[in-house]
Amino acid sequence: MSINHLSRRTFVTAALLLSLFSVTGHAQTKTKPEHSETLFEKEIAAFEAADKTNPPPKNVILFVGSSSIRKWTTLTADFPTHKVINRGFGGSHISDSIAFADRIVIPYQPKMIVIYAGGNDINYGKSPEQVFSDFKTFVTKVHEKLPQTKIAFISIATNPSRWSEVEKVKQANQLVETFCKANNLVFIDVFHPMLSPEGKPRPEIYVSDRLHMNEQGYKIWKQVIEPYLD
Repeated sequence: MSINHLSRRTFVTAALLLSLFSVTGHAQTKTKPEHSETLFEKEIAAFEAADKTNPPPKNVILFVGSSSIRKWTTLTADFPTHKVINRGFGGSHISDSIAFADRIVIPYQPKMIVIYAGGNDINYGKSPEQVFSDFKTFVTKVHEKLPQTKIAFISIATNPSRWSEVEKVKQANQLVETFCKANNLVFIDVFHPMLSPEGKPRPEIYVSDRLHMNEQGYKIWKQVIEPYLD
């Protein structure tokens, strides 16, 4: 075998290995398990510990979902005429709310559940159809145990840091909205009130990470969501 031929084979082998590594590495950066119990166990256990020392009342309005719920520190003050509890856990997907429903949703026997999730799902590569499917699964799981509980979905909001995903966000919202209207569920549109007249995210309602809301953003949410609470 000639030196040139050997070099060519070595080059081809190295190129194939590099290609495989690149594909695998890319998949790892965009793939999240459907549910990671260890990732959120500390937060869920903290909720359970708090419930033991200070049990929440029944027939509350339960807010659950990802970091936009978790960071809503003024939730109780914003809705003083309602009994509300916050069970948001940051970074979560809808599939995580499904997995933990038996621990931080169903035990409260809430009269209403307000869920905000789906943005992280899309950011990690899930399709709008998968987001929609997961929401349907969440509804089914809740209504199997709590058939009278009202369920409201806060539309996935866009933001400056994830504006490139806006079309997928719109598709997921449309699928969920159509499903809600056909199944006596509530769809709360915060997507459009958070846009400027030019149709872009309003920069003044976000903190420095350009992902999470500041007080101005939560004022918009309060105004939009409050009429749906009962």
